[in-house]
Amino acid sequence: MLLPVFTLKLRHKINPRMVAVGRYDGTHPCLAAATQAGKVFIHNPHTRSQHFRAPRVLQSPLESDVSLLNINQAVSCLTAGVLNPELGYDTLLVGTQTNLLAYDVYNNSDLFYREVADGANAIVLGTLGDISSPLAIIGGNCVLQGFDREGNDLFWTVTGDNVHSLALCDFDSDGKKELLVGSEDFDIRVFKEDEIVAEMTETEIITSLCPMYGSRFGYALSNGTVGVYDKTARYWRIKSKNHAMSIHAFDLDADGVCELITGWSNGKVDARSDRTGEVIFKDNFSAAIAGVVEGDYCGDGRVQLICCSVDGEIRGYLPGSDEMRGNLVDASVEQDLIRELSQKKQNLLLELRNYEENAKVEVSGPPNEADGQRGVIPANTKLHTALSVNLGSETQAAHVELCISTSNDTIIRAVLIFAEGIFLGESHVVHPSLHSLSSSIRIPITPPKDVPVDLHLKTFVGYRSSTQFHVFELTRQLPRFSMYALTSPGSASQPLSYVNFTIAERAQRVVLWLNQNFLLPEDTSIQNAPFQVCFTSLRNGSQLYIKIKLSGEITVNTDDIDLAGDIIQSMASFFAVEDLQVEADFPAYFEELRKVLVKVDEYHSVHQKLSADMADNSNLIRSLLVRAEDARLMKDMKAMKNRYMELYDLNKDLLNGYKIRCNNHTELLGNLKAVNQAIQRAGRLRVGKPKSQVIAACRDAIRSNSIGTLFRVMRVGTASS
Repeated sequence: MLLPVFTLKLRHKINPRMVAVGRYDGTHPCLAAATQAGKVFIHNPHTRSQHFRAPRVLQSPLESDVSLLNINQAVSCLTAGVLNPELGYDTLLVGTQTNLLAYDVYNNSDLFYREVADGANAIVLGTLGDISSPLAIIGGNCVLQGFDREGNDLFWTVTGDNVHSLALCDFDSDGKKELLVGSEDFDIRVFKEDEIVAEMTETEIITSLCPMYGSRFGYALSNGTVGVYDKTARYWRIKSKNHAMSIHAFDLDADGVCELITGWSNGKVDARSDRTGEVIFKDNFSAAIAGVVEGDYCGDGRVQLICCSVDGEIRGYLPGSDEMRGNLVDASVEQDLIRELSQKKQNLLLELRNYEENAKVEVSGPPNEADGQRGVIPANTKLHTALSVNLGSETQAAHVELCISTSNDTIIRAVLIFAEGIFLGESHVVHPSLHSLSSSIRIPITPPKDVPVDLHLKTFVGYRSSTQFHVFELTRQLPRFSMYALTSPGSASQPLSYVNFTIAERAQRVVLWLNQNFLLPEDTSIQNAPFQVCFTSLRNGSQLYIKIKLSGEITVNTDDIDLAGDIIQSMASFFAVEDLQVEADFPAYFEELRKVLVKVDEYHSVHQKLSADMADNSNLIRSLLVRAEDARLMKDMKAMKNRYMELYDLNKDLLNGYKIRCNNHTELLGNLKAVNQAIQRAGRLRVGKPKSQVIAACRDAIRSNSIGTLFRVMRVGTASS
């Protein structure tokens, strides 16, 4: 069993996920963490006589070896590392909802202080792709930005939703780092510089990401799930009733392979095998874990795993000794394992007893109704599944229908479905009432998003009077666009919005793509090009037209720009298209975007005016204070009272102005998010280099405040006429 090699109790509350270790003097690791009061504390136990002297830094009145860095805003993310390799020591990076600070702790100076309109929710420091210099990459309001040592904006792109977590990992094993991005829309996206090379959809918001080794990385979700991916394949995952506050990769059992260390909201810290997810070590704190980091904190040349709780308790653990290599299991974990194995043994004994009972019946003679009571079903019983589109009725909304049936007169007593992102809690149980038991069952399914989903089915089959049931297990995939029903083209008006592109594929291959991604009726017969298919959305009744010409030109008509992007990305993946330029027009959506851009300009103008008013009021405050003090020194109490009354009124005006400014900033962020999402949607209509070019051209158009150019780029993919 591992015991902490050191324990500290700092009298500062630590914000979750805002802990970092850095060598700010190039030699000694120091712990930095954000507090709830808009400060960052730096714990420096190695040089107790060194006190920082700078406008931003104050010595903590609580501890002699702690310095406080004044940020004067709520800190939203924090990290430390090498930003400028020539300096020879680490830089502290602090993000807020409006700014990014790169701070040189050793020399007590700002390296740069940049305003970031889209906020900084997450931060990571390192090299990305072919960009030679280290970047401080922040994720905010649907935007990713990377700053170099001087604060130059070297990297910028958009992503699907607000960013919650970032990590750098060699995802494709090419020796260069890719950027992993976890966001509010439940997606983990992998960026090779500004190009998305992979997307994995999870069941909740991705709160933490960490590289393990090679292409393997860990992740944590807001619903208590933690797990490990290797590229796009999930190795394992577990789900807890507690929330994972921080994850980190560290080789705790000295076997040469990193384990996934997780700090939980109930104060527990555990280490899990990267291969199986089994717990090999755990410990408990009295409060929730704020962060898990590593560093040679004792200064003896050995790296410790450092765990911090929100109430300021810090513990450091050394990896297991050579004798414990690969066999690090403490007593409590052993007891848990024995308890778990004992439970498995009881379950297996119960299952064996059921098999023995069934075997007795089989030996006694052929199955009959009496045998059915014991649970024996015919050996040739099979289970059939079918997926179809149900257009609904007055009492039931349109949905996808899963039909499960047996091959004989046995009945289905219950169905258990496991599927990610469809049901609340990832599972759904259907128990038909006793009077409606039959050999078939129909289950309505309504996927909220257009993603392919594996339905893992466990079906209980027996006779009406059975006391034991046979369990059939099988998997059926729900196609990506299953919530669209094939309808006749003349049944509704064709949408005005469209995307138009050409791919060098035969019409039969397009038909194959349609069959794989839509639930087409069995009697559907699509002839060779040219042809046209029409679908109706089961969610909102909107229309989708897909037309194929002899030349390979494809036109997709839909008013939903997200659906158009999904179709293009699905086709590009299916046909292995690397670069695809598209012409697009979404009049209604572009008109809404135009209104949003006007609002953004208005909010920027209000922000500038409010900032100017605050600057004027600051000067007026200085003047009133000087005049009030002059009046006091001259014993002119009436004038002094008048000056302080003016100050009181001015203070009220400033507070009201601050509230207006906060509301203005919130509205501005909402509208900037809409703009960033529009750029991302325009990018998703293209593939490869055209996609990167569209995103870059859109940003340039917004920087130069050229609305006409922006819409031209979104329509045709280029700013030039």
